[in-house]
Amino acid sequence: MTTTSEEDLGAGSVPVTVVIATRNRREELLRTLERLRALPERPPVIVVDNGSSDGAAERVRAAFPEAEVIGLHHNLGAPARNIGVLAARTPYVAFSDDDSWWEPGALRLAAETFDAHPRLGLIAASMLVGPERAPDPINAMLAATPLRGGPDQPGPPALGFLACGSVVRRQAFLQAGGFSPVLFFPGEEQLLAYDLAALGWDRCHVPDVVAVHEPSPLREPAAGRRRVQARNALLTVWLRRPAGVVLRETARLAARAPRDPACGQALLSALLRLPLVIAGRRRLPAHVEAAARLLESGARPAEREAGHTAAPGGRDVPGVGVPS
Repeated sequence: MTTTSEEDLGAGSVPVTVVIATRNRREELLRTLERLRALPERPPVIVVDNGSSDGAAERVRAAFPEAEVIGLHHNLGAPARNIGVLAARTPYVAFSDDDSWWEPGALRLAAETFDAHPRLGLIAASMLVGPERAPDPINAMLAATPLRGGPDQPGPPALGFLACGSVVRRQAFLQAGGFSPVLFFPGEEQLLAYDLAALGWDRCHVPDVVAVHEPSPLREPAAGRRRVQARNALLTVWLRRPAGVVLRETARLAARAPRDPACGQALLSALLRLPLVIAGRRRLPAHVEAAARLLESGARPAEREAGHTAAPGGRDVPGVGVPS
C-alpha cells in the first residue's frame, strides 16, 4: 500500500489527495481550488485538465503553485481521474469536480475511517447543493438503502454514489481498474461500485463526511446528457449483468426509441461500443448480483425506467435504490 509520511505532507495535513478532472471551467476550478486551499487539512491537490481551451491549466499553475497539474491533449472524460489517482502519493484519494469541494474536517474524518476499517474501499459522502447548502436527496437514499452491511462497517453499504462526493482507498480503486473508458462520462460510478464489490471491498455511506456542490452553469444540454446517461446505463448492464437482464434492459430501451429519439440514439451509440463491451465483459459474483436486484426491486418505477436517479444540479445517481 502507498504511504506518505507526515514530513512529506506537512504538519496538519492528512493522507488524502484531492483529484479534480476538469475541462473548460476555469473560473469554477479556481474557486474550488481556493476552497480546498483554505481547508485545515491542507490536502495535496492534483488537477487533471481534459484538454481545456480556456487557459485553465496555465492559470492554475500561476495561482496555485502547490497544486500538481497534469495537462492532457484530449478529453478522456471520467477516466482522467485515473491518471490523478496514479499520480497520488497518499493512500486515500478524494474526488472533486471543478464545481465541488469538501467541508472542513471531512477529509480528516475520511482518513480516520479508512484507517479503522481496512476492508473499506470507498466512502460515499453526504452532499450539500448550491449556495443555500440544501441536502442532496442522495443522502436520504443512501441512508435508507435496503442493503444490509456487517456490524464492523462504518455506515450503510452503497452500490451507487456520486463521484464528486466520494473518497477511495487508492489500492482498492486501482485494483478495480478505476473509471472505465468504455463509459467516458457521465454515469461512470455504477460500474466502479460493482467492481469494488466484486473484489470484496466495502463501500459505505458515512454521513459526517460532507462535500459541497455548486453546479456550474456550463453544462451539456439536457437532451444530449440524457442520451449519454441512457447509453452508459445500458453499457454497464452489458458489461456486468447476466444475459436475462441484458436482454430485458436492451428491449426496454429499444421499445422507448420510437417515441423518444434520445433512446434510439443511445442504443445505436451503445452498439458502436459493443467490441469494447465484449472484451471487458465479466459477470458479477452472485452476492453482488443479488444486491443489484434488491436495489432494482426497491427503486420507484420512474427511476427504474430511467436507469438512474436525478439529483439537484444535474448530477445523476445510478444504482441507488430507494424504498417505494
